[in-house]
Amino acid sequence: MPRKPNYGFERRERERVKAERRRKRREAKVERSKKTKTEKTEKTGEQEEQEK
Repeated sequence: MPRKPNYGFERRERERVKAERRRKRREAKVERSKKTKTEKTEKTGEQEEQEK
């Protein structure tokens, strides 16, 4: 006998997994952004030193 579907629970689980994936992607994006910002500031600092 097949199980009775629990659509509400299954939908909430799918949404929870999607939200977790979105959160991880957002955090990775923020980390990449911070990394590029620090690299840019380091490069501008090096350029200023070379100009002196």
